Amino acid sequence: MKSIAAFFARLRLRFIWSWNGVRDAWVEQHSFRSWVWANAVSAALALALPLTGGERALILALGVLVLAAEAFNTAIEYTVDYISTERHPLAGRAKDAGSAGVFLSAIAAGVAWLAVLTRLWLG
Repeated sequence: MKSIAAFFARLRLRFIWSWNGVRDAWVEQHSFRSWVWANAVSAALALALPLTGGERALILALGVLVLAAEAFNTAIEYTVDYISTERHPLAGRAKDAGSAGVFLSAIAAGVAWLAVLTRLWLG
């Protein structure tokens, strides 16, 4: 029983730490808030349109992936800024790479929407 209690205690802490990260991203990062609102619209459309369960799951999951990429990008930016406030080419490249991750995940979500809407219009 002790190991089950310890598991749930650690799970609770993980949830708290993760929620703190989401809350901080919401408060501090305009981009994160923008992606949350874009995903709210996307989710509403995915739920309102006559999509298959798989299409709906894909759209919703890719929306979460974009938010995860934005959270990773935020972590990279915080880390780079913590290490040094000086401008350095590698710091810029690290931040650009994080931004590219968000961009590419957003493209994936857009491609999924394009495929789903094409099926709706042509299918």
